[in-house]
Amino acid sequence: MDNPFAPPGHDHASCVLSALDAAEAVCARRGERLTPLRRRVLELVWRGHRPVGAYDLLAMLQHERGRVAPPTVYRALDFLCEQGLVHRLDSLQAFIGCGQAADHQDGREDGRHRAHFLICRDCGIAVEVRDGQLDGAISHLAGRAGFAISDETIELSGRCADCQNEWIMGA
Repeated sequence: MDNPFAPPGHDHASCVLSALDAAEAVCARRGERLTPLRRRVLELVWRGHRPVGAYDLLAMLQHERGRVAPPTVYRALDFLCEQGLVHRLDSLQAFIGCGQAADHQDGREDGRHRAHFLICRDCGIAVEVRDGQLDGAISHLAGRAGFAISDETIELSGRCADCQNEWIMGA
């Protein structure tokens, strides 16, 4: 696997625009509405490749729009999670955009899919990764146990290559 933390020539503006376009297409295909508020919350989640907390999103929206009630943000996040457009990272109590929402639905109507993340504990960047062998191993293990997986998010924390190099250079 190439280094998912530092893709060469990454154009973040294009990344965000692609995510918003994919979200529009996914919602249209499912007959769901990506309201202006939901779209803006999604755009704020995609501002960087670092997970963002609900209260951070609330503060950004309040800075733009004045008073915004917390349930408004939580409802938007719930919708975006249900559509598979963002993931909740429980270990960080934060949300991150799903760059694979239109591509990987694991046969589910709601758009959710298996999600595996590498999270750098130093720089905070989180990257969603896919691996068919890991998917197969988990399915096999669950099958042997007679267990039906309804939701799957795996969060692995550590240090990305850039942060490892900085740590070594600074040592």
